[in-house]
Amino acid sequence: MLNATFGAPDLTTFAGLEALGPIVTGQRIAADRAVLECRVAVIDDVCRDCGDRGRSLGTQSRYLAHEPFGCRPMTLLVRVRRYRCDPCDRFWLDDLRAAADPRAKLSRGGLAWALRALVVDHLSVSRIAAGLGVAWNTANDAVLTEGHRQLINDPARFDGVAVIGVDEHVWRHTRFGDKYVTVIIDLTPVRDRVGPARLLDMVPGRSKAVFKTWLSERHPSWSQRIEVVAMDSFSGFKTAAAEELPTATAVMDPFHVVKLAGDALDQCRRRIQQAIHGHRGHAGDPLYMSRRVLHTGLELLTDRQWDRLDALFDADDHAEVEVTWGVYQRMITAYRNPNRAIAKADFAALIESLRTGVPATLVELRRLGRTLNNRAHDILAFFDRPGTSNGPTEAICESGGGWSGTGWSGWKSGQTPRMSAASSRRGTPDRGSGLACTS
Repeated sequence: MLNATFGAPDLTTFAGLEALGPIVTGQRIAADRAVLECRVAVIDDVCRDCGDRGRSLGTQSRYLAHEPFGCRPMTLLVRVRRYRCDPCDRFWLDDLRAAADPRAKLSRGGLAWALRALVVDHLSVSRIAAGLGVAWNTANDAVLTEGHRQLINDPARFDGVAVIGVDEHVWRHTRFGDKYVTVIIDLTPVRDRVGPARLLDMVPGRSKAVFKTWLSERHPSWSQRIEVVAMDSFSGFKTAAAEELPTATAVMDPFHVVKLAGDALDQCRRRIQQAIHGHRGHAGDPLYMSRRVLHTGLELLTDRQWDRLDALFDADDHAEVEVTWGVYQRMITAYRNPNRAIAKADFAALIESLRTGVPATLVELRRLGRTLNNRAHDILAFFDRPGTSNGPTEAICESGGGWSGTGWSGWKSGQTPRMSAASSRRGTPDRGSGLACTS
């Protein structure tokens, strides 16, 4: 850069302390950390009771973990002046509340760095504690307190919420304690296409009572503004929403509906595998080799994958798997249809066929049909309210773990189904049941 202008080096500004109050007066660099000696810039020697000036009694040292610089933890050694008012016999210290809370071990700069590292950079508490040079419990307690203050205790986070999503998440992988939390997400920005979903709250436990209690704690005016509640197939969430949000529409989103069909397909495949071979799937078993192909959308199948499916479905022993696969693909095709009126009619016809036309041998489809029939109103409500998928809720719960294994192979909203050259030549397999996909 030509004619570049630089200011004088200032360690106080470099360390981000100009807004916190302390001024750097010295430094000590060690192999494991850097220590900055500071003093409070503003002299607070006026007695708040009588207004006289207090007498200085020296200083006290206070250590604060600060934002790390130079790949090593940084500690602030703040020399806090101590005063005494002789007429009032009162003692006090320099006001350091701008730099840290009373009795806190972390400065406000260190707190901001820790919270940013956890929420934005997804660092573990162990890494945050190592970066600050403090114990794990110290870092964890400080981050939880600051997170509640900035995120959870902010009443403005409930403003403008019209669509919410609710889901459960396993956060404790131990034998003791409640391992579930109920996660509530604001899906309004997703529906309005103005931004990503927002985390509203996480409540320990997973039950109707947990969600109902959380809803009852909200202001009545807020509850009246809620238009849609997106959820999975757990009946407890639906009952709680119906009781506390009677004017809101419950939507069972495609994410979990397709997952139900995908689970039915996997269960059918495993049952037939055991019936034919008497053991779980091995590397050379056709059903086991096709487990991923069965979950692939029709328009994404290659010629080689179509050949594998043709060979699989040519065997009469695999007819039940083929029928279940057809229902699975028919469900995905309905969700992919850009014409929501036609898609809704197709899905309603699919639910009706599963309710009345499934043979007794197809136990997985009969179970799926009962579930879809019980929640038919919630499932079909999605087609009248675009943008109310609970997928962002699941994504936040899993912290970016993806949608693998849920049957959403290659699905994109608004994408019309198309068939490869091989599939258009063969057509979709349709043997033995009117439930098979007929795209």
